[in-house]
Amino acid sequence: MAEPNNTESVGTVIVAGLANLAIAIAKAVAGLISGSAAMLSEAAHSVADTTTEVLLYVALRRGARPADPVHPFGYGRESWVWAFIAALFTFVAGAGFSITHGVHTIRTGEHSGDYLVSYVVLAVSFAIESVSLARAVRQVRTAARRWDTTPARYLRLTPDTAVKAVFLEDSAALIGLLLAGLGVGLAQYTGDELWDGLASIAIGLLLLVVAAILARSNVSLLVGRSVPRRLRDLLEADLASLPIVDRVDTLLTMQLGPADVLVAAKVDFADDATGADIEAAADEAERRLAERYPGIRYVFLDPTRRR
Repeated sequence: MAEPNNTESVGTVIVAGLANLAIAIAKAVAGLISGSAAMLSEAAHSVADTTTEVLLYVALRRGARPADPVHPFGYGRESWVWAFIAALFTFVAGAGFSITHGVHTIRTGEHSGDYLVSYVVLAVSFAIESVSLARAVRQVRTAARRWDTTPARYLRLTPDTAVKAVFLEDSAALIGLLLAGLGVGLAQYTGDELWDGLASIAIGLLLLVVAAILARSNVSLLVGRSVPRRLRDLLEADLASLPIVDRVDTLLTMQLGPADVLVAAKVDFADDATGADIEAAADEAERRLAERYPGIRYVFLDPTRRR
């Protein structure tokens, strides 16, 4: 599945970036005042998310550049390069800091200090992150309806890794806030900073999972991923329905970018079809597929004999 444009994704990324920047500053101040490992880990989490949104914005802008003689199929794949770098940054910066700082807190048992500041910032952060996640959810649901699929399936298969990243990171952010609140609360209740450190480590592990999912998705697309099986079957049925087509021997598809799909097929045309008939059928195939599936940009048909 491919998206016809990235305007909505750009808006989603900008909203998420601004939200994460404001939250990162608030968490950092609260973490420094309270000395809470979980709060400082959450600050690192938000800094990583903010940097990720910047990289995703760059990905969307650079990936949307038009084709040129050097890159005849456009720059769509570059968006996945930047998205992969963003996933690596989340892995190294966010997860690494959270885990190491949590281990340090457990070993030293440093007191968390003023708990009230942490609770206030966590509550405000939760509200802001909820707004950002709501926008991402709205985009996912709209796209899922457009493709007549479920939101979960859309998220798993979409080549628009920017909206996928925002959705997963905002979801992880809300879970991380709950973990931080639990860690700070247990540390205050028991007087044992072990809970604060464990919460910090849990946040780091959560970031590792998100980074691994996003990295795997982007690598798959960079290697050259086909469209989902259901869409491929629809494309094959459309090609086979052309009047002079006897059968489609081979159908290959590839995501060239979040909004570009290449379709190449070996087609067995009717024996009595003329060269003009085949040319007209090829033009009809390209027009029909492009109208029905906006993400399809290139259609190549190779006439072949029946095997």
